[in-house]
Amino acid sequence: MGSPTHATEVPGTRRSRPAPRRGAVLAILCAGMFLVLLDVTIVNVALPGIGRALGTGLPGLQGVVDGYAVTIAGLLLGGGALGDRIGHRRMTLTGFALFGLASLACGAAPGAGPLIAARVAQGAGAALLLPGGLALITAYYPGRAEQARALGVWAGISSTALPAGPLLGGLLVDTVGWRWIFLLNAPIAAAAVGGVRALVREPRRARPGAAPDRAGTVLAPLTLGGLVWTVIAAGHGHRDGAAAAAALTLAAGTAFVLAERRAAAPILPGGLLRAPAFLGAGGIALIMNLVTNGVLFVATLRLQQAGHRSALVAGAMLLPMAVPLAVLAPVGGRLTARFGTRVPLAAGAAVAAAGCLSLLGAGPGGGYAPLLPALLGIGIGDGLIVTAVVAAAMRAVPPAHAGLAGGFNNTARQVGTALGVAVYGAVAGPAPGPGFATGLHVLAWASVALWLAALALTRAVPAR
Repeated sequence: MGSPTHATEVPGTRRSRPAPRRGAVLAILCAGMFLVLLDVTIVNVALPGIGRALGTGLPGLQGVVDGYAVTIAGLLLGGGALGDRIGHRRMTLTGFALFGLASLACGAAPGAGPLIAARVAQGAGAALLLPGGLALITAYYPGRAEQARALGVWAGISSTALPAGPLLGGLLVDTVGWRWIFLLNAPIAAAAVGGVRALVREPRRARPGAAPDRAGTVLAPLTLGGLVWTVIAAGHGHRDGAAAAAALTLAAGTAFVLAERRAAAPILPGGLLRAPAFLGAGGIALIMNLVTNGVLFVATLRLQQAGHRSALVAGAMLLPMAVPLAVLAPVGGRLTARFGTRVPLAAGAAVAAAGCLSLLGAGPGGGYAPLLPALLGIGIGDGLIVTAVVAAAMRAVPPAHAGLAGGFNNTARQVGTALGVAVYGAVAGPAPGPGFATGLHVLAWASVALWLAALALTRAVPAR
């Protein structure tokens, strides 16, 4: 990615900069994705403790996870498009600041409702910083091979949050309490703000067009949120709540489609929705996060609530999913640079599908053996996929839409996270419970089918 003496000019700037400065910029931007992923895994292992402390059951715990994921999913496209217009450096700075402040609010939340609201604010911060960070990386590393390697480093460093999350979360929950899993974010976010201000310059942007569609920016999260809450309420037998959420989803979704048709600058330009490569990359990203976070959610419940293990022990047992992802993400970047996107995507989907078959051996109780091959297979598969799927999305659009491409790909991933927690939690039910093992068997077949669908979608993405 450049020797220490190699000079690199960032598009739109007049002065070149040495590669070490470019590497420092990459490290700072990696911190953004690190924080976002950390707040998925670190929260999952803390859910039983949060439930006991705040007196909330499974639907409330799903809300703690999905309030965050739904907001990211709903606002990412708007954040990416707005960054394309006003500058990704500015959006990244705002996102880091909002994420840090919202983390403080999460740590001080007196009940489940305020905690979910603060998680929504966290999601809004993440939705600003993620597409901005990806767009800045592609601007600083414009060449195809160096961009793939940079994205591999981005995925690898940020993915260290996956092994760090369960262990750090378990340690904090078992010692100083669950609130510190959120308070920990604040100093990291503050340091990132300082780094962006000191080191990152704004790349050249195309001439701004019309402002992003405001109505669509509001209606998108309402639609996604309504869909997720419909699944959660229906899965727990709350018919009235499910009906109300379904009505909200239908109304918001209809209004969103109408608003986008009339908008001068829709959140997602219609031409991209007809591009198989763009949609294929988004579909694979959605499936990856849906299965990964769905399995992670039910595995945490099985290990802690059915198996009566501490948060720290359960976190250590989740490492077979987290460690391979963190280790293999840079390898996936090198494979993508050498062979293109299809090879790592197909290999990852195949390995993950094979691993999920082990869930068919799950019985009553909190046994670990049936989970281990699934966790390991998903970790290896995700490690091969995560860099390639981002590279495929970024290559499917012109550079002027880099922020939008990053936003859409991350939107797909967060929609997958939200639906995975909602659907897998609803199918498995409470743990321990009479139907929990049966639900895991159903989820095993569903997971395999989804990974095979991802394998089929690899034919749509760019070969190189």
